[in-house]
Amino acid sequence: MNWTDERVELLKKLWADGLSASQIATQLGGVSRNAVIGKVHRLKLSARGRTSSTQPRAKKAPATTGVAKAPSRPTRTVTATVGATALAAQFDAEPVARQVMRPAANVVVPISRKLALIELNERTCKWPNGDPLSEEFSFCGNEAGESGPYCGYHSKVAYQPVSERRRAR
Repeated sequence: MNWTDERVELLKKLWADGLSASQIATQLGGVSRNAVIGKVHRLKLSARGRTSSTQPRAKKAPATTGVAKAPSRPTRTVTATVGATALAAQFDAEPVARQVMRPAANVVVPISRKLALIELNERTCKWPNGDPLSEEFSFCGNEAGESGPYCGYHSKVAYQPVSERRRAR
């Protein structure tokens, strides 16, 4: 499908009249809704506002007149939109307070055995210490329990109880 000058002019007129891209595609024939949307963007036609049928709040009139008013009809309000407002970031005015982690009582940090990777086995703690790219990198190496790859201390660090995870949110 080629966009001839006549079809482009008809597209501009129908767009200005407020027809939807689907309605324009139907009237033009041989073109999809997406093709209409693409052409509208390439032509940089003005964005149209979204319409809603909400009824604006009416101000209270003095009740002393005694004359009955006709019921008001819903009016259509237009909200102007510019660009991709659906993806616009919404930020709260106040920053979210950060949770402060408090140390557990009676915590004893074990002294690391500082084992290399090739020195580990199924009974040693595999908690990494330091930067893996540095020469001083090592693993804890203390006795690991039957339930996992870490010693008792590092298991408490790695596995947080469900009740504390829920409180942290």
